[in-house]
Amino acid sequence: MPTRETRSERRALSHVDRGGRPRMVDVSAKPPTARRAVAEAELRVSQETLTLVIDGALAKGDVLTVAELAGVMAAKRTSELIPLCHPVALTDSAVEIRPDRAAGAFRIRASAATVSSTGVEMEALVAAAIAGLTVYDMVKSVDRGAELGGVRLLEKSGGKSGEWHRPAEAEATPRAHPPRAARGTGRVTRTGRRP
Repeated sequence: MPTRETRSERRALSHVDRGGRPRMVDVSAKPPTARRAVAEAELRVSQETLTLVIDGALAKGDVLTVAELAGVMAAKRTSELIPLCHPVALTDSAVEIRPDRAAGAFRIRASAATVSSTGVEMEALVAAAIAGLTVYDMVKSVDRGAELGGVRLLEKSGGKSGEWHRPAEAEATPRAHPPRAARGTGRVTRTGRRP
């Protein structure tokens, strides 16, 4: 059975006031600084689905371009999705999705930047998640078993806490997944995309 929080414990939670009511964090005293965040996600699919998307053979069109655009649009609307998140004027937002045949997945990387009194970690995370969900939406008719996961912050900079980077060993550690289909080898990128 959960215990009732004391007043001193409530005071330590930045999104809860002394009466236990939700509130936005007051950032008015913080000076605006350049801030940036990078997040990632992974959508695991079958090899057949990877091939269909890479070849542009799905009837819904260019899956990855649509999903990248959806991620950028979502980053701009993060405060409408996360109740206590501050509205932030983004100065930059980008999403890149790369097919990875060896892993049987789409690798999603999203970044967000601003000059503000608060950070953009949530914007980067939301962009990565929504881009992945958009790919899922566009491939679900051929692969309902697709799995979105691995949504996590990779790095952030700016503000009082300065720079933070996910430890290299955590990035390099492969996540365990059940096998989905026979996997090919090598990494595939779309024509015109950066390698």
